[in-house]
Amino acid sequence: MASDMPSVSLFGPLDALLGSTVVYLLLGLAVLNIVTRLLAHKHHVEQVNRSGADAMSRYTPHVVSNILLVLASFYYLTLHHHGGFVTSILVLGLFLTDFFEFEARKAEARREVTLDRPKGAITASLLVLGYVSYQGLFFVVAPAWNAVI
Repeated sequence: MASDMPSVSLFGPLDALLGSTVVYLLLGLAVLNIVTRLLAHKHHVEQVNRSGADAMSRYTPHVVSNILLVLASFYYLTLHHHGGFVTSILVLGLFLTDFFEFEARKAEARREVTLDRPKGAITASLLVLGYVSYQGLFFVVAPAWNAVI
């Protein structure tokens, strides 16, 4: 069996449709997550400046982006166990970091200090992006890698 399709198909037709491209879906979702994170930070700063700390709420597009990224990483886990496991752990770490970064921004808003960028979540999202890029774009460096290793 020389195809990219796994020997066991948990989701049947969905595996046939997305099986070989799910890593590129993850790559797109990781980039989308970074963009929505930047927009969420701007939104939070505007909310606090306009209405105070109590008005600060989660940015819906970013929440949706997080949920899609978690679901896609779990789906990737069913197709490619090793890469999916590492990706899922990194994405869950990103999800938890996002949760606590939002609470930290709320605490800053209550203390009436300038809202910091979510540095921990940015770092976690760059780790996710780096690993998913490695998984999806390895074919670019594969000839050089195989020549050395």
